[in-house]
Amino acid sequence: MSDNKIRLQKFLSEAGVASRRKAEEMIRAGKVRVNGAVAQIGDSVDPKKDTVTVSGKKVRKESSMRYILLNKPRGYVTTTDDELGRKCVLELVSDVRERIYPVGRLDRVSEGALILTNDGAFANAMMHPSKHVPKTYRVTVRPEITAEQVDILATGVEIEGRMTAPADVRVLQKEEGRSVVEIVLYEGRNRQIRRMCEALNLEVARLRRIAVGSVKLGMLQTGEWRDLTPEEVEKLLNQAGVKKKGGSSK
Repeated sequence: MSDNKIRLQKFLSEAGVASRRKAEEMIRAGKVRVNGAVAQIGDSVDPKKDTVTVSGKKVRKESSMRYILLNKPRGYVTTTDDELGRKCVLELVSDVRERIYPVGRLDRVSEGALILTNDGAFANAMMHPSKHVPKTYRVTVRPEITAEQVDILATGVEIEGRMTAPADVRVLQKEEGRSVVEIVLYEGRNRQIRRMCEALNLEVARLRRIAVGSVKLGMLQTGEWRDLTPEEVEKLLNQAGVKKKGGSSK
């Protein structure tokens, strides 16, 4: 491989098109072309010489990095587009000039803190299973949670033959028929909290992510967004064990 060549999915991620996983899906779907030819998984490109297009649009590497915190409302999916015609979170940040995409997921009926960026290295650091960047959720469950269920959620629940990692769990509010619980996860399995609660016969009535690492939702209103400060970006990278190299946050 030429010294100047990098994996196609890495180039697409660093260019702010999508995460590496999503970029691989685009390649498999035949949406990506290199110098006019349909790309294949495993292809590499020279960013200075090769022309890469996605769905007919030329990909240019972003010159400035954006890191955005969105308070995602219920009813939106965390994809860049949706074949079923559902509302996508990118509709809420349509005035952002850079080509940003969601870091990780929040399912359609969940809400709260969602980071979007065009920095592929940052996104990969936040999502990599080995990094364990904590995510904090406020969860309303029915019926009233028991002390035993709290202990099980904290120590681990078996999902598809594998135990979940230990979590921090505390009851914030308890009344007849319902409880509000704060859960801090250190791993990011698909629909993890809903599946953990389901295994304990608890119904999730509301699920709201209130923090990603040290970045808190705070007073940010539903559907609104703000740029992360350079200090917030640096703290998140430190939590993921990554030292920030250059770049700037607006």
